[in-house]
Amino acid sequence: MSLRSPSDPFHIRPPPRIYLAGPDVFFRDSEAIFKSLVAFCETLGLQGVPPSDGGIAADQRLGDEERAQRIYESNIQLIREADGVIANLAPFRGQEPDSGTVFEVGFATALGKPVVAYGVAPGTYADRVCATIDCHTGADGVIRERASGVMVEGLGQRLNLMLTRSTAIAESAEAALARLARLLHAGQR
Repeated sequence: MSLRSPSDPFHIRPPPRIYLAGPDVFFRDSEAIFKSLVAFCETLGLQGVPPSDGGIAADQRLGDEERAQRIYESNIQLIREADGVIANLAPFRGQEPDSGTVFEVGFATALGKPVVAYGVAPGTYADRVCATIDCHTGADGVIRERASGVMVEGLGQRLNLMLTRSTAIAESAEAALARLARLLHAGQR
């Protein structure tokens, strides 16, 4: 695969940058996880970009508000600079994906960047909800939580439809990266 520009065969394009979104930053082995993903990116002609801590690890004098702002601004900039995003949307601290990762998916989507998700549990969102909360299907065909009457999204999607309609879903991080690589490299020809 050549990264040479068709208009200038002597100009070598940098590899497409892929932002690696997910709650993995909270895991004890986060450094190893991102090192592995970055290495896999390289095999596909991609540059993996893990989330940033905004330099806060080097500056412990900062207060919580400033630390949070730096992390936010750093990661927003990384997403802006990325050519695509993979997102770990595995359930995190409950049945739903990490809210920060969901925000990053929405932000990247709003910027027109391709996003491929992974870690999504099999089956439908409604099935997972109803496995943990007592639900019933009314005469109108709408699934509701029995105690509260709150509707459970029942459109056969693996996640909330705003995520499944805006992202492709792959079975693993590696499959997500491979899919993005095909998409991005096809666009460079």
